[in-house]
Amino acid sequence: MFRASLVKVPPVRSGVRYASRSSPEVDSIIRVDHAGELGADRIYAGQMAVLGRTSVGPLIQHMWDQEKEHRAKFEDLINKYRVRPTALVPIWNVTGFVLGAGSALLGPKAAMACTVAVESVIVDHYNDQLRTLMSDPDANKELLQVIQKFRDDEQEHHDTGIDHGAENAPFYKVFTEGIKLGCKAAIAISKVT
Repeated sequence: MFRASLVKVPPVRSGVRYASRSSPEVDSIIRVDHAGELGADRIYAGQMAVLGRTSVGPLIQHMWDQEKEHRAKFEDLINKYRVRPTALVPIWNVTGFVLGAGSALLGPKAAMACTVAVESVIVDHYNDQLRTLMSDPDANKELLQVIQKFRDDEQEHHDTGIDHGAENAPFYKVFTEGIKLGCKAAIAISKVT
């Protein structure tokens, strides 16, 4: 049996306004990436709750540690650029943990298949953002560098999942396609909420 450890979301202080100091495009990028990194943090937390004491525990812990860094950076950017976080933070918090724990309950290969599915969508998403930012001569250089580094970390996680048997998970194709669809929907919703 595992114990769910959900991240406590700080309450929104009454009267706090998020007045952006950046473009609407940068606001959207920071908002959705913050939500995504929160979700990834919670997915790995769920996987660790189930598989932390198994042979894949250290591997999952390594990926989770990187996701914690990503999340912390986007929390800094949310504050620095005064971007309003998505209103769905509490939902992504719970949903991410449930996805991570649920995939891990199906076994290490299913947990790795979950990782492959999520990270493939995130790598594509980050690549789209990089193309958008690089097409603007006045692009936010800090954000560009952050996304490049995090995209590379996410690609590493994807490749790690493949190397550790993701494709041997039962119903791999159906399982990963369902997770990818959910991730794409979460991205679209987080951009505007």
